[in-house]
Amino acid sequence: MTDLFGDPAAFLQALILKIPALLLAVTVHEVAHGLVADRLGDPTARMQGRLTLNPLPHIDPLGAIAFVLAGFGWAKPVPVNAVNLRHPVRDMAWVAAAGPISNLVAAFVGLVALVLLRRLGNIPFIAEPLGGLLIWIYQFNLALAIFNLIPLPPLDGGHFLPYFLPRGSWSRLNQLEQYGPFILLLLVMTGATRYVVGPVFQFVSGLYILAVRLIL
Repeated sequence: MTDLFGDPAAFLQALILKIPALLLAVTVHEVAHGLVADRLGDPTARMQGRLTLNPLPHIDPLGAIAFVLAGFGWAKPVPVNAVNLRHPVRDMAWVAAAGPISNLVAAFVGLVALVLLRRLGNIPFIAEPLGGLLIWIYQFNLALAIFNLIPLPPLDGGHFLPYFLPRGSWSRLNQLEQYGPFILLLLVMTGATRYVVGPVFQFVSGLYILAVRLIL
């Protein structure tokens, strides 16, 4: 909001690049969940038309407004019915992992594309906006992957827990799932998640940059 009132032109220019980058990140994330669930026996996402790269079915209006006003947002979760999965506990872990993994891959592809674009030199009217878009694609995908790996329901990391913890703890996990969204909102609003996402982002980003230097 400070950027909006301080320099509206710069805010809008950045927003024009951020919106498609964010839409790409959340669409890839949700489609990956749906595709893996479909392969493992649950056709719910496919039957509801959510296995599409069209971002419109994945947009959550409140999440979109929060992104514009506060700089963070969320998409409409892809529906998954664990009853249809052949091995519900194990398969739900794979479904949950698919989202962050897809974002990690998309971030790496975005970084490779950015490096290749910069090596091509300055292309008038193309290099600067495209480079800015690729930077946001890289940052949003990497941040979204790391954020969703936090082991707290309703994030993907919370869905890994039943697979790694003993059955006797599942009742407590169900209780945690009820309060998880409120805990998560508190962590985000207070900025506490930055102390988790920030250091991990810097570490993984360093590995990505090193890997790109080695292969290009």
